[in-house]
Amino acid sequence: MVAVPSYLLRVELEDRPGRLGSLAVALGSVGADILSLDVVERGAGYAVDDLVVELPVGAMPDAIITAAESLTGVYVDTIRPHTGLLEAHRELELIDHIAAARRAARLQVLADEAPRILRVGWCTVVRLTESGIQRIVGSPGAPETQAESAPWLPLTHAEALDATEDWVPQVWRDMDTTLAAAPLGDPGTAVVLGRPGGPAFRPSEVARLGYLAGIVTTILK
Repeated sequence: MVAVPSYLLRVELEDRPGRLGSLAVALGSVGADILSLDVVERGAGYAVDDLVVELPVGAMPDAIITAAESLTGVYVDTIRPHTGLLEAHRELELIDHIAAARRAARLQVLADEAPRILRVGWCTVVRLTESGIQRIVGSPGAPETQAESAPWLPLTHAEALDATEDWVPQVWRDMDTTLAAAPLGDPGTAVVLGRPGGPAFRPSEVARLGYLAGIVTTILK
């Protein structure tokens, strides 16, 4: 059986009645089927949504972009292959898994499951030591090339990191990786998220990371 391709589509659109319905109709016109939707951010008059969209076999993802942006007030931020459905209450699921794990394995559970939960490419936990930065754990997708320094540590709150700075390995920059981090237990230890190819981390996503890291810190004590 041929697998039906699905994509994660991030769109910015006018936050007004009927706009999402119009988008669904436009995507349906090119054979796309919306499987799930997650609101990333809402502002004054606009919304940013993540949609998992399934396309017929052989259809090109460019058709999704063309269909979406044929509507006034709709902008496609990014589109990338997606391997599974977005899940409701995903942060709670991750917290449950961490709490149920052996104490020594909890950080690894965080690193392994955070990419799926937070829709990123990889996750690591790092610590600032006297000899430099140390990677404690990393997800399967974490880059082999590690940062040799972390001038942004110690960290007091969650924030998006400037991925163009000199401390960022060149291979990360070549992949247009966007970065975000949050303190984990103490200012010298942090959970780091990487999203190769973008999109940029929205303030709401950074806030979500900080909230999650705070809860995980409590579990780790």
